[in-house]
Amino acid sequence: MASNDEQQPPIHILFFPYIAPGHLIPVAAMAALFASRGGVKCTILTTPVNATVIRSAVDKANNSFRGTSALAIHISTIPFPDVGLPPGVESVVGISSESDLHKLLEGVQRLREPLDRFLADHRHPRPDAVVVDSFYLWAADVAAEHGIPRLSFLGSSLFARACNESLLRHNPFALAPDDPDAVVSLPELPHRVAMRRRQVMDPRKDQLEWEYNQLVHAADRRSYGEVFNSFAELEPDYVEHYRTTLGRRVWLVGPVAHANAFAFAGEDEDEDMAPGADRCLRWLDEKPRGSVVYLAFGTLAHFSAAELREVARGLQLSGKNFLWVMKGGGADTAEDASEWMPEGFAELLIDVGARGLIFQGWAPQRLILEHSAVGGFVTHCGWNSVLEAVSAGVPLVTLPRYADQFYNEKLVVELLKMGAEAIRKNAMELRRKARSATDKGGTSYDDVGKLIHELMACRRSLQNSHLHAN
Repeated sequence: MASNDEQQPPIHILFFPYIAPGHLIPVAAMAALFASRGGVKCTILTTPVNATVIRSAVDKANNSFRGTSALAIHISTIPFPDVGLPPGVESVVGISSESDLHKLLEGVQRLREPLDRFLADHRHPRPDAVVVDSFYLWAADVAAEHGIPRLSFLGSSLFARACNESLLRHNPFALAPDDPDAVVSLPELPHRVAMRRRQVMDPRKDQLEWEYNQLVHAADRRSYGEVFNSFAELEPDYVEHYRTTLGRRVWLVGPVAHANAFAFAGEDEDEDMAPGADRCLRWLDEKPRGSVVYLAFGTLAHFSAAELREVARGLQLSGKNFLWVMKGGGADTAEDASEWMPEGFAELLIDVGARGLIFQGWAPQRLILEHSAVGGFVTHCGWNSVLEAVSAGVPLVTLPRYADQFYNEKLVVELLKMGAEAIRKNAMELRRKARSATDKGGTSYDDVGKLIHELMACRRSLQNSHLHAN
């Protein structure tokens, strides 16, 4: 006789990621992770242009599911509101001015109505839960109006979220000197976390940002729970802090990029990359083991010519091989190299057996970090990059720019001891833990299963309440 769970239709989870690559891509990987468990129908809802960012990854996931009990992931689209942006701009990647940024944020607010219509449309299977980016703070109320549990996801570490929570609750800088280098400790955390005023939100400088983040945290507290792309062994004290001290319901399901469901993204990964990105891997093949410094600072970070010159000068003086991936377009790219390259730097790039390679565009970062030639990673400390480095066992040199990146630097350098001053042993031990977390029996593997079973129980409870009501 079949069990109750086997008699039930598949659990349907709707994923609604924020419109930025750093949010879209891990959500696609997370959907693949849930779908791979069988008995889970996953739908990703986004706008048409953003759907193209994840289409190839989703197709690969679905191809890997053939012959298994896993159900194919479906991508549904809703139109991006007309707010006066240029055609095809539906993401932070296409924004080139302050005016366009305000228009994009207005469009984000207007996505509430399309989400509401989608959930009300009976032509779409009703979700049993919606995993929604925390930046869509209004989605908590939309989901509640439809009687659907909302799980929030921001794509940051628990450590960073706990630090932000402490900052917003206590505002320890209120009594500190009005000095960008003033240092205070964030209260009621498992460890002493000292931050400079310039590294965190400051209501004296941006009251709107402060109030917005308060609303984001309030919406997350109203949600059914929170999902994190992390794993218990990486930040155990903050899992306990979140669950026990803050009383929050959290599930850690990462690192999603290295979960079994997404392990198939290997040799054919280059079809998602910029033209010629395989050149990076071929260049690395020619370098000795552990001899290359890899540098990448994400798609949104901006560097002045003076800052780029300092980075280049450091590479020049280091005497090490280096692979520097720069974003495409904008002032802080390889296009304006004459403005920032120090004298003699260009020669490092053109000689036979060149010591350095600069690549512009989207590169295969996961494969680069896992390459045996890479011995260190200079990073902006975006959470996705940190997780990929942890999973590859590569030590980090930190250069945070904004938002949670300063908290991630604290986690990497002071808690994980994985920064520039740490020995490789720490990095390799974290690599082992990251890879085992998503294997069968690992902590993240178990959390995925617990969440699926809890959603099944929620659905049965809702069905029973409807039966009694009738």
